[in-house]
Amino acid sequence: MLSPARRLLKIFHREGIPSPGTVFYNAISKTNLFQRHYELIAKDILSYCPESSILDIGTGPGWLLVKLHHESPGLRLTGLDASPSMVARAQKNMAKAGLSEVIQIRVGNASHMPFSENSFDMVVSTGSIHHWKNPTAGLNEVYRVLKPEGYALMYDLASDTPSSVLKETAYEFGRLRVLLFWLHSFEEPFYRSKDFELLARPTLFKEGRARFVGLMYCLILKKSVN
Repeated sequence: MLSPARRLLKIFHREGIPSPGTVFYNAISKTNLFQRHYELIAKDILSYCPESSILDIGTGPGWLLVKLHHESPGLRLTGLDASPSMVARAQKNMAKAGLSEVIQIRVGNASHMPFSENSFDMVVSTGSIHHWKNPTAGLNEVYRVLKPEGYALMYDLASDTPSSVLKETAYEFGRLRVLLFWLHSFEEPFYRSKDFELLARPTLFKEGRARFVGLMYCLILKKSVN
C-alpha cells in the first residue's frame, strides 16, 4: 500500500526513537502545535471512553497521557513504547508532573505487547502506526488486549492530507507551523488516507472508518462481540 520510496523508508525506519533523538522529540512535542493536537486528540478519545482503562501505544514523551489525566483524573492510563530511552524520558515527564503513581509507562512492541487478553477498555496510538514493521500483527495485538465492544483509535498523519484540512488548521495554528508539520510527512513512511483505512481489512477487526481530527487522520476500529 506504500509507494516504493515510502516502502524503502519503512525498511530503514526504526519502530522506537533511539537516544539522543528522544531529547529532540521531547523538545518539539512541547511546542504549541503538538500540545494543542494532544488536547484535541484527548477530547476525541474521551468522547468514546470517558472513564476506565486506556492503553497508548507509541506513547513517546507521554504528553497525551498527561492531557487525558487532566481531562478525566479517574482514568487508568498506561503508555507503551518500543524505545527504552523514550520510556525513560516519559517516566521523567510523569515524575515532573507528579503522575508517576497514576500513569504507568512500559517498554514494549506493538506486535508483542506484555498484556493479557481483554485488558483495556480502549487502545489508542498517535503518530506511531507508520513506524510499525508489521501493522497487521500490531492491530491483531490491539484486538487481543482490547475488551469486547472496546474502541481502538489510531491517529497519524496522512501523506495526502487534503488542502481543505491544511487551510483550516493553518487558520488556527498559523501557516508556517502547519507547513513544517506537512513537510514532515515527506520524510517518514506515512500512509495515504485510503490505504490507512485499508489497514483494518487483513486484521481481526476486518473493517474500520476514518476521519480527520485536526491534522491527524484517525482510523476508528471496534472489537465486536462474536
